[in-house]
Amino acid sequence: MAPVVVFTTTSDIEASVVMALLDSRGIDSFRASGNPQAIWPMTVNALGEIRVAVAEEAAEDARRLIASHTEDVGTRVVRLRDEFEELEARIGYRFKDRGLLEHALTHRSRAAEDVSGGVRDNESLEFLGDAVLGLVAADLLFHQYPDYDEGQKSKIKASVVSAQALARRAEEIRLGEHLLLGRGEEKTGGRFKQALLADGYEALIAAIYLDGGLPAAAGFLDKRLGASIAEGAAQTVVGEDYKSALQERLQAIGRPLPEYRVALQSGPDHRKSFTIEVVVAGEVLGRAEGKTKKEAEQEAARGALEVLARS
Repeated sequence: MAPVVVFTTTSDIEASVVMALLDSRGIDSFRASGNPQAIWPMTVNALGEIRVAVAEEAAEDARRLIASHTEDVGTRVVRLRDEFEELEARIGYRFKDRGLLEHALTHRSRAAEDVSGGVRDNESLEFLGDAVLGLVAADLLFHQYPDYDEGQKSKIKASVVSAQALARRAEEIRLGEHLLLGRGEEKTGGRFKQALLADGYEALIAAIYLDGGLPAAAGFLDKRLGASIAEGAAQTVVGEDYKSALQERLQAIGRPLPEYRVALQSGPDHRKSFTIEVVVAGEVLGRAEGKTKKEAEQEAARGALEVLARS
């Protein structure tokens, strides 16, 4: 039986969403031109339309499924999901050129399936995003930790820009939900693969940079790297000297030096327990318990560093 076109759009991302929807219900689909019987159907026809086709016997079920996920407004069909607006709201940045965002989300497996050659993958953007990320991270470290030597800064930067750290940042904004993947990558769980998430996050950084310049990219990253940098800084503290790290951090941001006070002391003489609070300008930033005052002070300082990283 001849294939039947069941959905037409001018949006590549919308076509991908429709095909993923059909695939999730066991309905095979493909992109076709106005002549779905062609041996090598083009992805986009002369009018710039993308047509999604299925086998004739599945057409009725496909149309019903698509209709159940769309909203009619007069004679116009609204997107199944406006991927762009949802993601833009989550990252706090609205693109002037949404084509850059779509490019950043396109994995090479998706581009390889496009016979027209008009779809580009995001690998070049990954390269650029890696450079932008490195610059912004280095700038933050330079200003926040002026007393750290080059080795310490390099170690913190490496932890911040690692694939594992980037994948975590991607998961926080649910980037995997928006990736444009090929059918094979989709079926093998590509949306949850750490490498794909990290690469997509770097491509997203590059897209923001190209769309809004370095200030836009830095603004996006500043909000997300603070906790990672503080965590990396804590891990580089020699002998876990969180008290020294806290003092340096407070000096870097122009705040008074910390004070440590005993909030509670309990237990017999041979097994005492101390609860210490670290106070900055009258504000308690950390509180911890330890078997000795020194141990409790270090833990309280570590808690204060975490608080500053989130503020």
